[in-house]
Amino acid sequence: MPFIVTESCIKCKYTDCVEVCPVDCFHEGPNMLVIDPDECIDCTLCEPECPVEAIMSDEDVDESMQNFIELNAELSREWPVINSMKDAPADADDWKEVKDKLKYLER
Repeated sequence: MPFIVTESCIKCKYTDCVEVCPVDCFHEGPNMLVIDPDECIDCTLCEPECPVEAIMSDEDVDESMQNFIELNAELSREWPVINSMKDAPADADDWKEVKDKLKYLER
């Protein structure tokens, strides 16, 4: 099963995960990354790289994050591929512990 990016990534957008992905399945939006479920090979390399623990297997997603499975699929069709690490937003550390960030998602 593919991995997905969850709410913790919103407004943090650390790209450590992108650097280790062997198949370029990450896509970049204005303030979040997503994973293309059709490209993800379930290698697990990205999961431990995320400093905000935003990446998980879609099998491990709890009820409150189920909508992120479809959101990753949808947005990965719209956003461009990112395959190299970039600097995180200047205020990323301020958003690390914030909960309920879906309202801040920029499409």
